[in-house]
Amino acid sequence: MTAKDYKDFILERLDGMDIFNRAMMGGYLFYYDNTLFGGIYENNNFLIKKTKSNEKYNLKEEVPYKGGKPMYLIEDLEDVETLKNIILDTCMDLPKKK
Repeated sequence: MTAKDYKDFILERLDGMDIFNRAMMGGYLFYYDNTLFGGIYENNNFLIKKTKSNEKYNLKEEVPYKGGKPMYLIEDLEDVETLKNIILDTCMDLPKKK
């Protein structure tokens, strides 16, 4: 699956949320409510930023690219309600893009 196909699949899962994305160096950055919360990076994995509010999901950590800060890997894209809640909880702790 290409990064574009994977991005489209994730956006389908998040239908109904005000999610937009931006292509960035072969991957995609994802925003909710003008808040950058994660993206698809080098390994074609969907990763979200680590925050206090999303620790409760016990997600696996992964580094998005060499020299990057660890992020949380979203492996289960089938449980749409939990996926949406993870994103909402993540964005609660992050600054909005100006």
